[in-house]
Amino acid sequence: MNDLRTNFEDTVGKFVDVSGQYYPLNDPWAPAIITKEQIDAEIERLASVDRPENGRRSSLIVHPRANPATPGLATSVQVSLNVLKPGERTQAFRHNATEVNFCIRGEGVAVIGDRRIPFRKYDVYNTPSFVPYWRENTGTDLQVFLTYTNVPLLQFMQVHHWEDNPPLLAAVPHEEEDAINPRRNSPYGTFTIGDDGAMLMPYEKLINPPTVESNALHWPWEKVEAELKKLQDLGQDYIGRRLYLLYNPMTGRTNGTTPNFFATITIRPPKIVDRPHRHVSESINYYFHGTGRSTVAGNVYEWKAGDLMLSAPGWAVHNHASYDDYVYELTIQNQPLTIAMESLLWQENLKEPPALLGAQMGFDTNRKSAA
Repeated sequence: MNDLRTNFEDTVGKFVDVSGQYYPLNDPWAPAIITKEQIDAEIERLASVDRPENGRRSSLIVHPRANPATPGLATSVQVSLNVLKPGERTQAFRHNATEVNFCIRGEGVAVIGDRRIPFRKYDVYNTPSFVPYWRENTGTDLQVFLTYTNVPLLQFMQVHHWEDNPPLLAAVPHEEEDAINPRRNSPYGTFTIGDDGAMLMPYEKLINPPTVESNALHWPWEKVEAELKKLQDLGQDYIGRRLYLLYNPMTGRTNGTTPNFFATITIRPPKIVDRPHRHVSESINYYFHGTGRSTVAGNVYEWKAGDLMLSAPGWAVHNHASYDDYVYELTIQNQPLTIAMESLLWQENLKEPPALLGAQMGFDTNRKSAA
């Protein structure tokens, strides 16, 4: 067996009679908290082991319900804890997953394709798909960061492709949309076949979709924090959440940091209680200042700075509250993916029906009157 040939067993599909039946009920994963103490202990353990050949000292943070073949903290989100000692550098790597990276200790440099990104504590940057990258610790302390990827989904589909020490390929030159190329243009074009907008697209277009430039972007904490502090002035009557999306314009209408995830950073003033709500997208929070609690499907979970939490399994009613200090948190959700799949049900007010975000009108806040 090699990359071009696999010896499959003879396989025949089967029928499953579901006449008159309904789909099975969903069985959401329970919320899970990985405490600061657990994370700190794993950081020290990783720092104590011999440097691996590829330089990547990493541990996956896995939910007990996860399939061993698709290990994630949520069904479609893999989170890894990564450590580099001073002066260490990882081997170049690439895969067909996208990443959000969040530095929680130390500093360093990420080289992604032809871009060099110096980063510090609480900075966020993304890594586009199939672009070679490596990281280096240029400081005097341990470099620690969390990486969020869509690897479990690709593993479930059996299409996760990765390479160590990949060739540093130059980008394919962009061809102007109107350029005449007989190999890539059908003489028939894309055309309508009725009055309702249905169209037919030829093969030449099918295999050559319009390209969208996907770049590595950097959100320095110093600049993000300055903007977040302006949201403190929203009064107690404000019914929205005091946050900013770390927006990547290549995601367009799906409002993402990568095509799979959004990353938001929230500031919660003391004694703020969110309104209960729910959404199909999964949510993972890393709290890096303050203390508080989350209520998820009637269960109360307390957390503090340095804790990581699967805080909202899909469609579970939940809300969050801060205690006596300001709370800062990074939230990762697979909202862009669910918008693209036309499956993002969101119920912001439990007294009103849910909306299918991205296909229906979303929700309003009272920001103008609360400011």
